[in-house]
Amino acid sequence: MLYYLILFGIAILPVILLMVFIYRQDKYQREPIKSLAKAFIGGMLAIPLDILIVTGIDSLLGETAIANTVFFSAFLEAGIPEELSKFLIFMIFIWNDKNFDEYFDGIVYATFIGLGFACVENIEYVFMFGFGTGVVRALLSVPGHFLFGVVLGYFLSMAKFHTEKRSTYLWTGLLLAMLAHGLFDWLLMVSSGLGSAIGSIIYVIFLWGDIKLWKLGLKYINQQQENSRKQAEKAKAADILSQISGRDSGYGNEYKRIDWNAGDRQ
Repeated sequence: MLYYLILFGIAILPVILLMVFIYRQDKYQREPIKSLAKAFIGGMLAIPLDILIVTGIDSLLGETAIANTVFFSAFLEAGIPEELSKFLIFMIFIWNDKNFDEYFDGIVYATFIGLGFACVENIEYVFMFGFGTGVVRALLSVPGHFLFGVVLGYFLSMAKFHTEKRSTYLWTGLLLAMLAHGLFDWLLMVSSGLGSAIGSIIYVIFLWGDIKLWKLGLKYINQQQENSRKQAEKAKAADILSQISGRDSGYGNEYKRIDWNAGDRQ
């Protein structure tokens, strides 16, 4: 019994830590727990949606030569259907949520969806393959889902607040998340399927790419934090002008009223 509790703990611990991390990065006005729970549960529901999409892909391409390739496993059975499932869940559960009203919110909600997906997947893998798999997935796979969520969420926020380029941002976010996820899995699969010498070289390339993905994710987080700050300043300036002129500035429904001290509280 204790062993299974340990397995469960190592399966969910990285998920919890990354949710706490991104929640604390939401510096100005943090999202309500109800909406975060909706995103996380939505990520869990992306699992059967993913299975449905993969089943469709297998029925179309399962008998072709490509079905026996690493590319098929990494992209067509993992990267593409999983990120498409998360994207669809975001659009269904979050896009029209009234609390999605700040640039940083897209990253928060997309990562919670990704971590909901990762939580179910991680529990399954850890209970199937044991403690060692849990450690490896805690360091690689779960953070991978988190970072794919950051990439997707960055562009979903840009699409939300830049309607003139909405389609471009939506497609860019979805395709980049699919590409990042597919390459992530492809490099891992190739490195484990080759000899020790070549496999080690491929694995080093994977680690280099993983570091680059972390740098990109942190860059996107910082950019959307800054965009949220500017968004709040614009709303604050509009409020002042509104008070002076006695007329509604028109920004009240578009921009969130920021708690400026939230980012300083621990």
